[in-house]
Amino acid sequence: MIIYNVTVSVSDEIHDQWLNWMKHDHIPKVLSTNLFLSASLNRIIANSDTGTTYAISYKTTSLSNLQKYEVGYAPKLREEYNSKFSINAPTFRTIMEIEEEF
Repeated sequence: MIIYNVTVSVSDEIHDQWLNWMKHDHIPKVLSTNLFLSASLNRIIANSDTGTTYAISYKTTSLSNLQKYEVGYAPKLREEYNSKFSINAPTFRTIMEIEEEF
């Protein structure tokens, strides 16, 4: 199982707008590609005066599915995201493989 993780630091000024858009627009669009099995929106618990950090984790069965997403869907979705939020909600991405679950 592959986890495609997007970590986002969201400024307080846009937090509610960003969260609503992620829940009702962006994450459903990513899942509608049918390349991911599920997604989870996780708030990172930390003491910060500069906003809220989230990790959005998408599970897929293979690196091939992730590559299909990266080539066929990600550019358009990232462009849409960046036009709305890039300055106030920067992201970084991590790809992980579940080696074993206990």
